[in-house]
Amino acid sequence: MTVDSQTYRDAMARLGAAVNVVTTGTLDDPVGFTASAVCSVTDAPPTLLVCMNRAARARAAFRTGGAMCINVLSASQRDISGSFAGPMDMYERFTYGHWTTLDTGAPVLEEAVASFDCHVDQIVEVGTHSVMFGVVEAIRMGAGQGGLVYFNRAYHALPHGQDEL
Repeated sequence: MTVDSQTYRDAMARLGAAVNVVTTGTLDDPVGFTASAVCSVTDAPPTLLVCMNRAARARAAFRTGGAMCINVLSASQRDISGSFAGPMDMYERFTYGHWTTLDTGAPVLEEAVASFDCHVDQIVEVGTHSVMFGVVEAIRMGAGQGGLVYFNRAYHALPHGQDEL
């Protein structure tokens, strides 16, 4: 049995995922894109993976051994997600939010729910995507706020605390 691409994409749209802005470069020469294909790999050493389409404009800036920061967006940051997913040039994207750095020098969104500052340990090419494995060097926890998820091709706000469910 063969599953066609459209059926696969339609089913994957029902797999809710946190919305993230993934960055590399420096504050002077920043690069970033929106990603929902992010997940934990292991906690020893702390490692995340990020999937990026091989046709993405940002792809060339990410390389093995380079800096990468995964910035988890809050429910109030849909505009940032849209900016980093759209046709804006890289410098214009970074006019949204306030940016700083941690250990690797990759841009860190100050208002993020959490930021995982990593170095890219390896990149594996799988079909249409590059899978980047990032070893976490520093973490910045943001103020308590609800998260932003993408589900069924739409944004949804998550409450912050148990009492909000």
